[in-house]
Formats: sequence, structure tokens, C-alpha cells
Amino acid sequence: MLRLKRSQNSAPTPVHETGVDFEPVLSTNDLTVAYDSKPAIWDIDLQVPAGVLVGIVGPNGAGKSTFIKAALNLLPRAAGSIRFFGKPYAQVRNKVGYVPQRGSVDWDFPTTVLDVVTMGLYHRLGWFRRPGKKERELSMTALEQVGLTEFANRQISQLSGGQQQRTFLARALVQDAELYFMDEPFAAVDALTERAIIDILHELRNRGRTVVVVHHDLQTVADYFDWVALLNVSLVASGPIAEIFTDELIERTYGGKVSALRSAEVHSSPKIQKKKAL
Repeated sequence: MLRLKRSQNSAPTPVHETGVDFEPVLSTNDLTVAYDSKPAIWDIDLQVPAGVLVGIVGPNGAGKSTFIKAALNLLPRAAGSIRFFGKPYAQVRNKVGYVPQRGSVDWDFPTTVLDVVTMGLYHRLGWFRRPGKKERELSMTALEQVGLTEFANRQISQLSGGQQQRTFLARALVQDAELYFMDEPFAAVDALTERAIIDILHELRNRGRTVVVVHHDLQTVADYFDWVALLNVSLVASGPIAEIFTDELIERTYGGKVSALRSAEVHSSPKIQKKKAL
């Protein structure tokens, strides 16, 4: 079902109606964030069901990362509300994991890979209780999942970009959250890391977890995700890939021909052999 949703210039834009037949794990209503009175995201109504991989897709400057940061209270909202599992974020913080953009992290901070992963358990320990044998075993298991056990005692600054990204993914995994946000986890990583991330996302989905991913590569959206949210300041459309990831809606989101957009993606992004989601 389609409904009309007002955009920032009041022009009607078709948006897929969701949330009528499932209990959302994430729900936003009229979410708006502005920088110097200019909207970065505008009037976002989005509902996400449990157990899906969701790609947040749109052109540069569309507000994709802003959406995630606003949802997690990392940016102030100008308007709107957000609910996780029907509750405010502060009440369910332990159920939500976050993998930030690699470029936003100070990788020169003097700490080991194992210590970074163990930070994902602080919500259980509290800040004044030191991690013990059990916590370190859990962290090592997470490192094994991302193929980094041999780097456990290495300084985080000594890792490659792809290894750093996998370290932060392990930190999120050890948290054992029900809902994960990942901000461009595939950006500037090698093919091995990209494949490892996808395998872990599928494993999380198969365990009933929900993962919301900011993604920029149109070529892999249909292969990597179950759901998609097309964003360009306002929400253009959201819902299952088969219904929403269409040429018409992609062109409306990016303001160009799909053939040209896909060609640009092919020449600007390294590819790995793609495998359909199970």
C-alpha cells in the first residue's frame, strides 16, 4: 500500500506504508534534525520489523548517518519521536548495538584489540567492575567470529582499515544486542572483510536480530538486504526489497537515471563476488 508523505518543499512523495501488520523494533515519527535551521533529515516516519537486514540508501548528503545518530541520541532532534521495542532508547539501551564509521574513531588511542572488544560488555559490568575471565572468553569468541584472534593483544592503531572495522564489529557482537546500527561498515574495506561482514549480518538475521546499515553501493543492495529505506532528506520509501528497490523509486531518490547511477557505482566501488541472502 502506498501513501503520500509531505517532503520538505511540501511536494507529495509516495512512501510505502509499513507498520500495520508487525510490531516494530524501531519506530520513528516525524523525526527531524536541522543544522543552522537547514533540515538534514525531515519528517521521517519509519517502522522496522524484527529479524531483517535493512539498508539505508540514498545520495551523499541525504542524511543517512544523521538518521542513525539522531536515533541513538548522538545528535539533538528538532522534532519527532523514536521508539525501540515500543520504549525510549534510554530504557532499552542494552538491547541496541552501534558500529560507527571507521573515520570517526581515534585509532591512535593506546588500547589493544581485545580491550576494545571487551568494551562491548561494559553495559553488563558497569564502569567500576573490571572484566574477568568470563568476559575475556566472550570477547575472544567474538574475535574468532571475525577472524582476528591472533591480533587480540595488538594495539588497535597497528591494524589495517579492514581489521579495525572487524574489531568494532566484534565489539558489537559481544554485546549480544537485539538491534544493531552500522554506519557504512563496508566503506574502504577489503574484499575479505566485506565478505566476513556479510556472513555475520546473515548470521545475526538468522538468529532473529535486526540490523540497520547505512549503505552506499546500489549494486549490492538487493544481494545484501531484506528491506530498504530510500532516503534523501525525506524518506522516499521503505519496505521489502522486492517492493521498494525499483527503478522508479531509485530515480526519485537520486534524481537521475538508474542506468547512469548503477554505472557510476560500478566504476567507483570495488566489488566482490556477490551471494544472495539466504
